[in-house]
Amino acid sequence: MTGVLQNTGRYAPAVLRSLQGLFAVYKPPGVHWKLVRDAVETNLLKDLNSLKHPAPRKQVRFLLGGGEGRESSSTELALTAATLPVLADHPLVKGPNYTQLKVGAGHRLDVKSSGVFVLGLGYGTKLLTNMYNANFTKDYTVCGLFGKATDDFSDTGRLVEKTTYDHIIRDKLERILAVIQGTHQKALLAYSGVDLKSQEAYELAVEGLLRPLDKSPPIITGIRCLHFAPPEFTLQIQCLNETQQYLRKVVHEIGLELKSSAVCTHVRRTRDNFFGLDDALLRTHWNLDNILKAIEDSRLRVETELKKLDLQDTVTDSGEGWRQLESTAGADLL
Repeated sequence: MTGVLQNTGRYAPAVLRSLQGLFAVYKPPGVHWKLVRDAVETNLLKDLNSLKHPAPRKQVRFLLGGGEGRESSSTELALTAATLPVLADHPLVKGPNYTQLKVGAGHRLDVKSSGVFVLGLGYGTKLLTNMYNANFTKDYTVCGLFGKATDDFSDTGRLVEKTTYDHIIRDKLERILAVIQGTHQKALLAYSGVDLKSQEAYELAVEGLLRPLDKSPPIITGIRCLHFAPPEFTLQIQCLNETQQYLRKVVHEIGLELKSSAVCTHVRRTRDNFFGLDDALLRTHWNLDNILKAIEDSRLRVETELKKLDLQDTVTDSGEGWRQLESTAGADLL
């Protein structure tokens, strides 16, 4: 539910101009990402419309009326000047002041998945494009279950096979994960366009700054086992250009490599670029006050991270880029 902003005296147009930047929400499982975005927009509109708005415009009207004391047969009419509010500006006539906001969505999460979901308002929608092009990595917690296989690699799919898993030990799983990471690391080097034997490749790999030059297949930059209690296990996966369905397929393939089968029971994104779980607003906090605070809290972090990748067209050292975008993006909000 939205926070009700009562007796704050805040001016709605000024608050609207502050709604520019990036913030993260927590998407629950079983909900389409579009419904999450729409819920955020609805709550923001409700809170904006509850704030103080400009008074209705005034207009001078000349009212017709017969002069007092004159005979009824008189044809003279008196004109009386009166200042009246413009009825077209009355809330009961024109409806809510704000009916639509432009809310941009970052990397999507499918219906079954949950976790960090980044949204943008105003010039934040442009920053989302920069984030997408920068190929930042994302972190996931992926839960699996040994012993069965389904048609869609999830535990809710149609069962196609049951297998034993008593022979699986943690050491075997760790070896498979090491092979997966090594294979994907070589692919990342190949797609990054740097010489595998060069000092540049080594330094970029150490700093974690290796990125594909162009759009690449899904690449896993890190994978490890967090929990192992057969048939259940939990993985932490760092990757880029992935889909949640691809991560479910990885769980399925791990089961095959271990001479068994496995399904994915849950996929949760714990980090998207520079937004983590601690930054993600829960459903009860999807309101104007909390979103304004989240945008402000992330502003410096977003600016710093984009500078590292030389995205200076949007963010400059003096911060002038933010102010220029703020002055020109008002139309993007509505």
